[in-house]
Amino acid sequence: MAAAFAERPQGRDLTVRIEISGVEALCDLSGAMFLPAERLLVVSDLHLEKGAAFARRGQLLPPYDTVATLNKLEAVLARFDPAIVISLGDNFHDRQGSALMPEIFRQRLEGLAREREWIWINGNHDPDGVENLAGTVADELAYGGLVFRHEPLPGNHGRGEIAGHLHPAATVRRRDKSVRRACFAADGARLIMPAFGVTTGGLDLRHRAFAGLFAQQNLVAHLLGRDRLYSVRFDGLTG
Repeated sequence: MAAAFAERPQGRDLTVRIEISGVEALCDLSGAMFLPAERLLVVSDLHLEKGAAFARRGQLLPPYDTVATLNKLEAVLARFDPAIVISLGDNFHDRQGSALMPEIFRQRLEGLAREREWIWINGNHDPDGVENLAGTVADELAYGGLVFRHEPLPGNHGRGEIAGHLHPAATVRRRDKSVRRACFAADGARLIMPAFGVTTGGLDLRHRAFAGLFAQQNLVAHLLGRDRLYSVRFDGLTG
């Protein structure tokens, strides 16, 4: 399979163009990915209603995560106007999130899904799927020459894989300081998406959880900077 390649953005270009198993994809500064040929937008790990989930367990977080994530999602949908949206699991932070979500948020999601095909992939946080929301629920989906699932499946399965779950992040050294950012991680055969939710953390790409998932000689981290993406090969990252 072809190795991932990157075109450096010019000016304030918000995307980097790569290939996954021969399929053209645009990695976006928002953390979403767009497949132009399919008009398909992919987001991962929204973790909607995370603050509410913590509150149910007696831990208080600022209750603004869902509205901030929906604002971000609305903006990227307006930019790309996709025909299909795939949300790659951990759509909600726990099993109760979609059922207990306030009606105002439910209506916003319904509006975003209107006149689009929307697929909710099940994640480890929300394995039972979503409740009372537009769209289709699936454990994984094969479409457009790729397979979409929440957790990456080790090994070469003869089809390019788009996954989430691990919230990849990477660190680079700039001048006299280190900078750590969420990133897309891609080696031409597999892409692991950054978390799209605004209150999600990140796992360093050098963590053992990523062991065996990538051909390291082809692995590129596309870091989400403040106003552009930065593409750095794995051997250029710092620990």
